[in-house]
This record gives sequence, structure tokens and C-alpha cells, in this order.
Amino acid sequence: MCSETGSRCTGMLLLALATAAIIANLLLYFPNGQVLEPAKITDLVWFFHGFLGAGLLVMVPALMLLRGDGEGCCAYRCGMLFPVLLATQGTAGALYCVVISSLGLLSGPFCDTGNGNYTYPFRNNTLEDSYLFNQPTWAACQEPEQIVLWNVVLFSILLGIGVVEAVLCLSQVISGLCDIFCGTCVRKGQTPNYKHLAANKVGGGGAELPWGGAPARKGGRAKRTRSIKGFGDREERHQRLKRGADHKMIHD
Repeated sequence: MCSETGSRCTGMLLLALATAAIIANLLLYFPNGQVLEPAKITDLVWFFHGFLGAGLLVMVPALMLLRGDGEGCCAYRCGMLFPVLLATQGTAGALYCVVISSLGLLSGPFCDTGNGNYTYPFRNNTLEDSYLFNQPTWAACQEPEQIVLWNVVLFSILLGIGVVEAVLCLSQVISGLCDIFCGTCVRKGQTPNYKHLAANKVGGGGAELPWGGAPARKGGRAKRTRSIKGFGDREERHQRLKRGADHKMIHD
């Protein structure tokens, strides 16, 4: 999470995937480009796994990554819990899309088998007899046209999008947790206290360093003492000259 370039690239990819998921979910409402009654649309489409799961819930952490600043993120590692929570939200939304898309592929579309009644002709099939591996059985759905291919393609796209989003969001969660528990909490503009770090070295043999990290030079304290003393002498002479001038004015 602390890499600005990596975070922006991940955010752009997640945003593109979330947009594609919303479009794919929208197309599921129009089988083969036809406008149908809501009662004739596959029930799993109404779970909004593309709109909500792989769409909106992933867009929020994606926008956070696009707006994020790598320097600020690393400088405030103690405040990185919120991005981790957003990435967790994105992971949950992506996994939700994966589950619903898998069920949609396994159960098949809601279609007219020729008698005017809409049903799920492949819902009770076992995995070995699945229509996914037996394309001639697709002819059982007569209306809407190409409904089986339409559902298989779109649910497969949503499944792939959900898997990629889950991996990306989970990587952000792991990265954020590593920064929180393993990183150093150093505020922006703050200089580490090397003096205390050196003093706490094992064995106590480390030389103490001042705040800036540079070792104190020999004779530095004596120079500062002479500088302070010289300043006091100049101040004393100034006071003497001032008292002499005031005494002269009184006599005049």
C-alpha cells in the first residue's frame, strides 16, 4: 500500500474491472439483446453480484487507491486501518460475485423449452451431466434465442472478474496488515531519536548520539560555553556604556 505507483496501478485495474462487472451484470437483464418481463429473467441475476459485489463494493477501495499518496501512507502507518477495512470490503464483494457467478453457471438459464412455460432445464443436472460440457443439450432452450450461450459467456466473465478482484483486494489487505504490524510508525517530518536507539543497544556499548543522528564532536561543548560567555561580556559592556551616557545627561 505504501508504493504510490503500485497503488495507483492497482486502483486503475480494480476500477476498470468493477466497471466491466457492472456492464456484464446489466447485459444479463437483456438476453440476446431482448427486453423480457422480469419474471422471465434468470433469478440469480437479481442478486446484483455484478452491480453490488464486483462493482460498487470494489469501486470504493479502487478510488481510495487512486487518491492515495504513497508518502502520506507510509508516513502515517498507524492510521492505515481504514484502507485495510476498505480492501477487506472489496475482497468480500469480489468473493460474493464469484459465488453467485458459479451458481449461475451450474444452474443454467431460465428459458422456454417449447411448451410456452419457462423453467430451468439444467438446474437438477449433476456435474458429470452438466450442460456446460454437452453443448448439443443447449437446444433444449428455444426462447430467448442463444440464451444459454449468453448466460455462459456473461457469467464466466463475471466469475473471472471476481477472481481477479479478490486476489488484488486480498493483496492490499495483506500489504496493509504488514505495514501496520511490521512497519515503523514515523510521522511525516519527524526525525527518529537515534540517541535512545543507540543507548538501548544490547550490551549497552553503543555510543549515544544527539537528536539529529550525528555524533557530537570533541570540544563542541567548550565552544558553545565560550560563545555564551562572549555574548555575556558584550551585553555587560553595552550596559556600562548606557549607564555612562545616562550619568552624563544628568550632569549636563
